[in-house]
Amino acid sequence: MRGIDQDVKDGKFSKAYLLFGTEEYLKSYYKKKLCGALCDPEDTMNYTRFEGKDVNPAAVIDLAETLPFFKDRRLILIENSGFFKGSCDELADYLKSPCETTCFVFCENDVDKRSRMYKAVKNAGRIEELVSPGEDELVSWCAALFKRYEKKVRRGSILRLFEQSGTDMNVLKNEIEKVVSYMGGREIVEDADIDEVCTREIRNQIFDMVEAITDKKSRKAFSLYYDLLALKEPPMRILFLIARQFNMLMQVKELSQITRDPKELAGKTGLHPYVAKKYLMKCPSYSMDYLKQALEECLSLEQDVKSGKLTDTMAVELLIAEKSK
Repeated sequence: MRGIDQDVKDGKFSKAYLLFGTEEYLKSYYKKKLCGALCDPEDTMNYTRFEGKDVNPAAVIDLAETLPFFKDRRLILIENSGFFKGSCDELADYLKSPCETTCFVFCENDVDKRSRMYKAVKNAGRIEELVSPGEDELVSWCAALFKRYEKKVRRGSILRLFEQSGTDMNVLKNEIEKVVSYMGGREIVEDADIDEVCTREIRNQIFDMVEAITDKKSRKAFSLYYDLLALKEPPMRILFLIARQFNMLMQVKELSQITRDPKELAGKTGLHPYVAKKYLMKCPSYSMDYLKQALEECLSLEQDVKSGKLTDTMAVELLIAEKSK
């Protein structure tokens, strides 16, 4: 990311950029920043956007070979093309010696780092994998957003926001704006402000439900379940997320024998480091046998629902009752 920031600052750009990764907020932010610096998006003569699996490489190359209209460069933005997962030899070959006045920006959800296109962009320009920042970086980013609205916030309140709404940056931005609007003229963000207006992420509610189940707090577990039903969450999705929770706890517990570093655990499980640390702290409460048995029960109940032996609502109720008694 520093590379793109520096390119924009210096006004010196590569011939091709690839932005990919799991953090949609950062992909959108750097796409807009880079494209805005390369060409005015309103300049329809020199800025062209392609999207989807049906993008024709030959048409892209023809356009790339066209000189810009009264400007220094032409910008071609290509999004979610699949070029970096399959084969796109024609464009990969072209990027070995592209037109001097054309710049490419590729934004993709998934890439294969072994693909010819990935290697072609790496040789021709710059590649940025945009993933969720670590806990400290995310805390600093949230604090900076609050500061932009002239609000002060403690680290503990930001962590409470993570507990409530998760770590997706787009979601956090929206939740921070809600908190600021709710606060009015007050300067200091309180935990109560976050509790009052921030949306609770379903996975956090599932985490609390699993915790209540394993702590034998059946009343709390059922209360959380009925709250989710009231929010129109399908019982089968709830069952799937409970199973996923047990599976993640099992993975983290097993991996914790090798490393207890949240960043390493995050890399191996796909969790955010903050969430990985949360799982790590809870793992000692469960035996591996208990987690395996709980996961097997979830899968068995799913089969019972699909075969018509149980209704979906009853399946989750049975799981909660059985595991929390």
